[in-house]
Amino acid sequence: MSEEETSRYVRLRVDLVLEIEDAGQLAAAALERIAEDPAMRPEERAHAEAAVREDGAEALAYLVDPVDLVEALPGAELVQASWSSERVGYDPDDEEWDLDEEDSNDED
Repeated sequence: MSEEETSRYVRLRVDLVLEIEDAGQLAAAALERIAEDPAMRPEERAHAEAAVREDGAEALAYLVDPVDLVEALPGAELVQASWSSERVGYDPDDEEWDLDEEDSNDED
């Protein structure tokens, strides 16, 4: 691919840290989303339901869809997407969690 062709592609990275304040509400919302998915096979649905009942990070993965963020953008077409969620130890005062610092390193 020429430089002109590759310059049309942009990788958008988003890093979010969410606090789960009510795991029951989160799981209920994810279960509702799963129940409404017509493309999900019964065995896949059973696995998904068990996962979201057990882990809030799994529930988030079913509720937060980055494709929803970009699918209606004019002049852009989604080429590839992936996402995941995981439980993390979070300390807002720890420099490790200073997301702006990561951006400033990219500018150097």
